[in-house]
Amino acid sequence: MTQYQLFATTPKAMEGILANEIQALGGQNVQQKMAGVTFQGDLAMAYKACLWSRTANRILLLLGSFEVKSQQDLYDGIQCVDWSEHLNADDSLAVSFSSKNNPAINNTHFGALKVKDAIVDQMRAKFGSRPNVDTERPNIRVNVYLHNDTAQLSLDLSGQSLHKRGYRDINITAPIKENLAAAILLRAGWPEIAQQGGSLIDPMCGSGTLLLEGALIAGDIAPGLLHDYFGFIGWKQHDPTLWQSLLDEAQQRREIGLSKLPVIAGFDQDRRTAAAALQHIDNAGLAGKIHIEKRDISDASAAESWAKGLIVCNPPYGERLGDEEQAALLYRQFGEVLKDRFTGWQAAIIIGNPELGFKLGIRSQKPITLFNGALECKLLRFTVEESAFFEPKTHSQQERIEHISRRAQTGQVDSQAEMFANRLRKNLKKLAKWAKQQHIHCYRLYDADLPEYAVAIDVYQGEQTWVNVQEYESPKTVDPIKANQRLAGAMAAIPQVLEITAEQVFLKIRRKQKSTDQYEKLSDSRHFHVVEESGCKFWVNFEDYLDTGLFLDHRPIRLLIQQQAKGKRFLNLFAYTGSATVHAAIGGAVSSITVDMSNTYLDWARRNFVLNGIDGDHRLVRADCSQWLAEQASAKQKTQFDLIFLDPPTFSNSKRMDEAFDIQKDHVQLIRNAAALLSPGGILYFSTNFRRFKMDTEALSCLVIEDISSKMIPEDFARDAKIHYCWKIYDK
Repeated sequence: MTQYQLFATTPKAMEGILANEIQALGGQNVQQKMAGVTFQGDLAMAYKACLWSRTANRILLLLGSFEVKSQQDLYDGIQCVDWSEHLNADDSLAVSFSSKNNPAINNTHFGALKVKDAIVDQMRAKFGSRPNVDTERPNIRVNVYLHNDTAQLSLDLSGQSLHKRGYRDINITAPIKENLAAAILLRAGWPEIAQQGGSLIDPMCGSGTLLLEGALIAGDIAPGLLHDYFGFIGWKQHDPTLWQSLLDEAQQRREIGLSKLPVIAGFDQDRRTAAAALQHIDNAGLAGKIHIEKRDISDASAAESWAKGLIVCNPPYGERLGDEEQAALLYRQFGEVLKDRFTGWQAAIIIGNPELGFKLGIRSQKPITLFNGALECKLLRFTVEESAFFEPKTHSQQERIEHISRRAQTGQVDSQAEMFANRLRKNLKKLAKWAKQQHIHCYRLYDADLPEYAVAIDVYQGEQTWVNVQEYESPKTVDPIKANQRLAGAMAAIPQVLEITAEQVFLKIRRKQKSTDQYEKLSDSRHFHVVEESGCKFWVNFEDYLDTGLFLDHRPIRLLIQQQAKGKRFLNLFAYTGSATVHAAIGGAVSSITVDMSNTYLDWARRNFVLNGIDGDHRLVRADCSQWLAEQASAKQKTQFDLIFLDPPTFSNSKRMDEAFDIQKDHVQLIRNAAALLSPGGILYFSTNFRRFKMDTEALSCLVIEDISSKMIPEDFARDAKIHYCWKIYDK
C-alpha cells in the first residue's frame, strides 16, 4: 500500500505527547517539529491518526513543498499537482492558508484565493467545469503553510480540528480544550491507573471535559467515533471499505472498554455547570458512566467503595491583588481537603499562577509546561502522602504589621534603606509637581521601582496627607527576615521623605486575608477621610478594609465617564463604593443604577452620594451583578442605558454568591448581557485587572470592541502597563 508523508499538528508544548501517540498507533519515522509531529504511514495509518489521536488538532497529508518568492510562484507551485487525482470537477473544496515571514504574500485571505484559483483554473482547463467552494464540509480541504520562502502543501484529512470531539454543547463556554485535557491525563499516568482499576475524580469539574476525556481513555474509546465528518470522506482516494473496518474495530473496542470502566466522578458547586456536564456526558453516549454531583470543594470526598486513583482538576487562576488572595485561599482549602480525604491518591492540577501551587502544601514533581490557549500553565503532579506535606507560611495581617512597625521604630531596617528613600524623593519631586499641575490629589508615588523594595505607595491628600502602603509578596528565594527588614526600612523612610507622622502611614499585607469573603473587615476603626478627584468628593478609609474605597488606577476612566455622562442614563456594575456613579452624576447624568452585592459598599456609595449632593433618579441596588444582568438582559422590556461601566473582579468565591465567578471563563456572557441593555448609540466600558486576560473577540463578534487600555493608564501607573485593561464596546 502507498506510503504517505504525514504531519499531525498539536498545541504548543504537546509535541512529545503526540509523538508517543503516533508511535503507538504505528507511525514510522516519527519526528517532533514545532507545533506538531511528522511521520510516515499507509492510508490505514492516516485513518488511525484521525480516529484515535487524543492530542492532535489536525492530520495533514503532505503533497509537496516548493519555493515561493512571488505570487506567481505560489500559483505555479499549486498547479504542479494533478488535482484530478484528488477531486472531481463538480466536487467542492476549501483552502486554509497561513503565512509567516514571506514579504510576497502576507495576507492569508489573498493567499487562500490564489491557491483556490490555481486549482479551479486547472480543473476548468481540463474538464470545462470547476469545483465549488464549501467552507463547511468540502470534498477536500487544502492546507498551505508558507514559512519564509517555502510553501508546504497538504490535504487536511481531519477536515475540522480533532479537539472538537462533538460532545460539547456549542452554547457552553468551556475552560479547557479536549486535547489539552487528554494531554493532562496522559501526562498524569491515567491510562495505567485506569488499567489497574483506579478511580478518577475532578472536584472542580466545570462542564466535564477532563472527566469525559478520562472516560474515553479508560474505556479505550476512539475520540474520532464522535465525529460525523472527516476531511477525507469526499477525497477521491478515500477507501470506504478500509475506513469502515477501522470504525467497526473501534466500536468493538468501545463496547469492551465500557464494560470495564472504573469509577469516574466530578463535583462542582455551580448547579448550571453541573447540568452542562451531564448534558455533555449524554452527548458522548456515556450517560450513567460518569457520576456528577453539585458539591462544594470543601465537601469533596470519595465513597468508601471507590478505589484510590487520580484527582485531576483545572481550578480558577487568581491574579489581581485581592482576587489573588481569594484564589490562594481556595488552593489552601483544596490542599487541606486532599490531605484529609485523599491520602494515597495521585493528583494532577493545571495552574496559571505557579505561586498558587505552594498554597496546596504538597510537594510536587517537576512541573510540566502546557498552554491553555495562549496562557502558559504548569501541570503539577504529586502523590498525596504525608511525606510530601508541608505547612504553607501563614501569619495574621495584624501580627506582621505590628512586627514591621516595631522594626521601623527600633531601627531594625535594611542597610540599603537610604537607597529606597532617595528613590522616593526622586519620585516625589516629579509626581508632586505633575499632580499639582493636573489638580490630582490622590496618586501612586512608588510601585516596586526597586526590586528589593516591592511595595506600592499611594498618596491621598485631604485635610492632611495620608499614605497607603501595600506589600507585594516576596519570591520564595527571599529570606523572610530580610524581607521584613526591607519593609521596615520602607515604613521608616516614608514619613521622613513626605514629612508626615508615622500615624499617617498605613500598611496593608493583603495576602494574609483569612476569608474567601472579599468584603471582610480588617479592623473597625470607622475612621473615614474626604478626598477630591475632578470636582468629586469621596470618603476613604485606610484601616478597616483591604482597599481604601477609591481605585486610583481607574482615575482616567472615571474622568471619561464624567465627560460623557451629560444627559445620559448610567449603569455602574460591580460598583464598589460608587465612585464612577459620582463622576457620572457630577457630569450631568440624568439617572443611574449602581449595583453591588455588598451592603457595606452600597452604604459607602450612599454616603458618597450625600457628600456630593447627589439626589434624584440615582438608585442603589444590592444584587449579584452577574445574576442581575442575566435577569435584566432576558426581560421582555429591558431597561436601557446610554453609558455602562463594567469592572468585575477576576475571581470571586464569596459566600454571598450562588456560584463562583471567574472573569476569563465568564466574561463573554457578562459582556453580552451588559451590551443587551445598551440604548442605540450607547457605550459599554469594560475593565479588568486580570493580567493574563484574553478577550474572546470571536465569541463577541456581534459587537465592536476597541482596546483603549493604553489611554486609560494614568501617568503615575505608567511603570505597570498591565495594571488593568479597558475596552470600549458598542453595537455594530
